[in-house]
Amino acid sequence: MSRQSAFSLEGVTKKFPGVRALDKASLDVRVGEVHGLIGENGAGKSTVIKVLAGVYQPEEGLVKIGGKTLSQVTPDTVHAEGVRFIHQELHLVPHFTVTESVFLGQELSGRLGLDTKAMREDTEAFLHDVLGVDIPSNRLIRDLTTAERKLVQIARALIDDAAKVVVFDEPTAPLASDEIETVMSAIRRLKEQDIAILYVSHYLSEITDICDRVTVFRQGKTVGVFDNITNQSGGDLVYAMVGRDIADMFPAKVDRATSPGLEVVGLGDGVSFEDISLNVEKGEVLGIAGLIGSGREELIDTIYGLRKAQTGTFQLEGEPLTIKSAAQAVSAGIVLVPRDRRHDGLVLSMTVTENATLATLNQNASLGIENRRVARERTEAQIMALDIRPPNPDAVTRLLSGGNQQKVVLARWMAKAARVFIFDDPTVGVDVGAKSEIYQLIDDLATGGACVIVSSSDPVELQGICDRIAIMMRGKIIGELQTRHLSVDELVSAITGAKEIENSTYAD
Repeated sequence: MSRQSAFSLEGVTKKFPGVRALDKASLDVRVGEVHGLIGENGAGKSTVIKVLAGVYQPEEGLVKIGGKTLSQVTPDTVHAEGVRFIHQELHLVPHFTVTESVFLGQELSGRLGLDTKAMREDTEAFLHDVLGVDIPSNRLIRDLTTAERKLVQIARALIDDAAKVVVFDEPTAPLASDEIETVMSAIRRLKEQDIAILYVSHYLSEITDICDRVTVFRQGKTVGVFDNITNQSGGDLVYAMVGRDIADMFPAKVDRATSPGLEVVGLGDGVSFEDISLNVEKGEVLGIAGLIGSGREELIDTIYGLRKAQTGTFQLEGEPLTIKSAAQAVSAGIVLVPRDRRHDGLVLSMTVTENATLATLNQNASLGIENRRVARERTEAQIMALDIRPPNPDAVTRLLSGGNQQKVVLARWMAKAARVFIFDDPTVGVDVGAKSEIYQLIDDLATGGACVIVSSSDPVELQGICDRIAIMMRGKIIGELQTRHLSVDELVSAITGAKEIENSTYAD
């Protein structure tokens, strides 16, 4: 039985100077369904959300909620119709309690002022009955896990019991992999209560797992609506988003000339991993795979000098190397493109030029004064080489897409002429099209003779971009796999321990 429409956008067009962000786009979300919205960066997803929220007024088209066309689409009218938004950023006050956070701006009053008892009881009841979790109402936000904070954010949006439509914008972006299911379970419970859910995410595995139907945007247009989504739908969705198959995202595997590069022997931090020995040659891409708690992230941090090694030695191109700090690593030519580029890799308020030249200020200076013309010219060369968009060295980095922000971090280290590039989950929060570009850049670095290490939680990514993959489990490397004839299923089996690794099994 077909469900009725909870909200729809029909033929919506939104223009900005020189850009048609939405071009007669349409979207329909039904009561009691989880509807995915996907597309590359710039496809129009964010613009659709802002049109629905009343932040942007479209030049043409209709916005309908519950079958009723809204004559005025403003934040107030949309809220009155029961539309709620769960944004990627948490925006919670760390020293507030759970109750204070849930009822902030919508407090309950009694005869003697604030009715704290009612708010506390309502908070705990909502979290338990609606979202299926038990979080003490007097706990401080700063003492919660990231997933629990996300649930408090959801409760704050829905506590008035008037929500009919909930828009989730990249809800799992700040979560660790083991926290995601907690939020997914809460979303499924909302669906069971006949709330319509629009789920916007870059993570296709989440889209295929939780969504009933999916709408695909490309260049501001609706290019497809997919019904009956299953875990096997990913390839079709990718093709609709970018116009090519998922296999085409990765560079073709070729034999590259290699020579001694970075060698690590007997490395241990005394806590998370021990007796780690590996090498990555110049001209190859080495993957590091492992589940949460395997020691993978701590190993990467130690190689880069962010954590102190208790045991072990380093060699680079046959020469002994001491790494006790990130500064020593960078001086030796070892650089890191971090997972959390927004907090650890960039100064978001700075321009592209300022970020791209942070590691080479001395090269762009004379008598201790920066030559801004030289810095700009060198940045322009990197913009062209990496296809950073928009191609504007004066663009504020905060306003760039995730993929282009990642390219700015890479531009900084390429200007430094690094010898070892470490990528830590390089495509987190990056759309499919930008992923393909980053994979090609990684391949180009290896072809150019650099040592490349890719640490990733995505087995498809590791299998597609790496020459070899070292598997970590419980703080040790349990084996290495060649990827030329390795399937993703075989890699997942090795990572999870479902199948014992026999290195010869996957030899070329």
